[in-house]
Amino acid sequence: MNIALRIAAGLLALVAFGSGISKTFLPKEKLAAQPGGEWTHSVSGGFLEALGCLELLSVVGLILPAVLDIAPVMVPVTSVCWVLLLTGAMITRGRLGQVKLMAGDAAYFAIAVFVAYGRFVLEPFSS
Repeated sequence: MNIALRIAAGLLALVAFGSGISKTFLPKEKLAAQPGGEWTHSVSGGFLEALGCLELLSVVGLILPAVLDIAPVMVPVTSVCWVLLLTGAMITRGRLGQVKLMAGDAAYFAIAVFVAYGRFVLEPFSS
């Protein structure tokens, strides 16, 4: 179970890294032109950059606490934050009628729930 939880956290970290890099460093117009980027029209550039920075910080929260054994409770806490983020993403995609993209978000949502539940309940890091 520990290996599965580590793989799932690593997958979430990869997704967060890619998403965070694009939101932080790509211009808003370029993000809006990508498939599924229509939602960016209704937010400011600063919001996109802040969201991207939070996603990049979540990479740190998903990986480093477990690797360094410093505050490992941050791994499931970060996963819960991802659950909240993805809930908002799925609501936004649902409003825009982006059902296929919403299904992808639902898959990442399930992985985040798995990591949070797994690290809080099934196999928490030992102190």
